[in-house]
Amino acid sequence: MIHTNIMEENNTSTVTQFLLLGFSDLPNLQGLLFGMFSIMYVIILFGNSFIIVITRIDPALHNPMYFFLTNFSFLEICYVSVTLPRVLYRIWTQDRSISLLACATQMCFFLMLAATDSILLAVMSYDRYVAICNPLHYPLVMNQTKCTQLAVGSWLGGMPFQLGQTCQIFSLHFCNANRIDHFFCDIPPVLKLACGDTSVNELYAYAVVILLATIPFLLILTSYSKIIATILRLPTAEGRAKAFSTCSSHLVVVILFYGSASITYLMPKSRHSALSDKLLSLFYTIVTPMFNPMIYSLRNKEVIAALKRLHSDVLVWSYDFPFSVQLEESTETPTARFRKIEVIKTKT
Repeated sequence: MIHTNIMEENNTSTVTQFLLLGFSDLPNLQGLLFGMFSIMYVIILFGNSFIIVITRIDPALHNPMYFFLTNFSFLEICYVSVTLPRVLYRIWTQDRSISLLACATQMCFFLMLAATDSILLAVMSYDRYVAICNPLHYPLVMNQTKCTQLAVGSWLGGMPFQLGQTCQIFSLHFCNANRIDHFFCDIPPVLKLACGDTSVNELYAYAVVILLATIPFLLILTSYSKIIATILRLPTAEGRAKAFSTCSSHLVVVILFYGSASITYLMPKSRHSALSDKLLSLFYTIVTPMFNPMIYSLRNKEVIAALKRLHSDVLVWSYDFPFSVQLEESTETPTARFRKIEVIKTKT
């Protein structure tokens, strides 16, 4: 039951709770949706955690590119966890109510993490630009201090703007209608419930999009235009293919993220429909984070090589040695020890 405190003044109502309709118009598919979203959430957690772990334990991946990828994978886990667990809870309990404060909190964190996503993608494209266009200066330009500063700036850069935007939206009056036809508290469906003129809020939203999404996107385009020009000047096809392979995964992720998000937030309010909002939001809030680890691992030779090394090390540690080898005193890597044992076995 949704409770509202009715104010007689100016025939307006102060809404204390919203009703997130989500996918309630599909009553026969609730079980299927719960199972599907649960599997997707597990894949997102496992896939992005795998990227974080493999880049931390393999020394060959201790470079700026994978430092930013680790940040990006952790960001994707946070980004999805703002919305998806609550979606699963509502489907399981059929309790679709959400308090005004909880709705504002969810929107604020979602917008801040989305801004971080946008800025971090731009930082990652800059990293690829320096690596391909200025390889000799790469270690000097992308040093540890610079990488840490860029990562912190990505996480904190959008916070004040998105916090201000959330406060501005929830300072509005909401009329008797309190049904949000969406699966989380996003800007377009919440603004539809506001009383009076919301043009100022829409202008502020467009300004924030330009600052935190359009400008990073233009920086990404600039970086990749220079990257492509540099790659095309390479003398051999093998060199061009190798150079492009280092940034192709990032380029795919950029297209997926910006393609769906720009349609949602740059489309005029009058042209928004509940179905299109849900589908597009589902794509960039759940589907894209689910595919990101696959894109970065299956299309990345270095990650695949690191996975093979990890597999070899696991085999070594689980191997039942028939020899009296002093493993504790050895300074060799597990892979080197494994090869030595194979040589010994061959000789004997």
